[in-house]
Amino acid sequence: VWLLFFSPVFRLETGGIQVSGGNEWVSEEQIMQIAGKQTGKSLLLVSSDDVIDQLDDIPGVTEAKVSKQFPNRLRVTVRAQRPAAMLRASDGSMTAVDSKGRVLNSVDVDQGLSDQAVHETLSILGRLDESIRQRISSVSAQTKDSITTVLDGGNYTIVWGDSSDLKLKKAVVDKIINDPNVIGDKHQVDVSAPLRP
Repeated sequence: VWLLFFSPVFRLETGGIQVSGGNEWVSEEQIMQIAGKQTGKSLLLVSSDDVIDQLDDIPGVTEAKVSKQFPNRLRVTVRAQRPAAMLRASDGSMTAVDSKGRVLNSVDVDQGLSDQAVHETLSILGRLDESIRQRISSVSAQTKDSITTVLDGGNYTIVWGDSSDLKLKKAVVDKIINDPNVIGDKHQVDVSAPLRP
């Protein structure tokens, strides 16, 4: 019992924790602060689930894994996302949020985050294919039914409306903007009523 639970052989020290997967939005320091709470314990008593639960609460963390490497090492890996959207507050400041609407890096933000338009916008952005998301230059939403994205530096404007029927809307947008015979010389696509784009 002494060897397993109290001897230094199985004791987790800070130097025995390996952290990876951080980025500029989820720092390795944040990850290490959580994992570091387990130091001083026998590796047998370290709670991987507890560490994972705390890491999952960090805005921007999409997945966390913890593996014990006996006798006294802990490997912590996270998958950290980049911002799903940048929100402009009324004072002109920008705030990054993840696809769940959580503010990244605990930046102060006004009450706009609770607004339905913001949540609808994030719902749409979070469900778009990466190929479309990479082309987005800006996003605007005056109301929850008027979400609009600008693509390719202003070449195309897509009016999504709200997040309903998004699978159909994405298919219609894909067909229109990627077929020169359909888009022609037009630069705006309105799929707020996807059966009548």
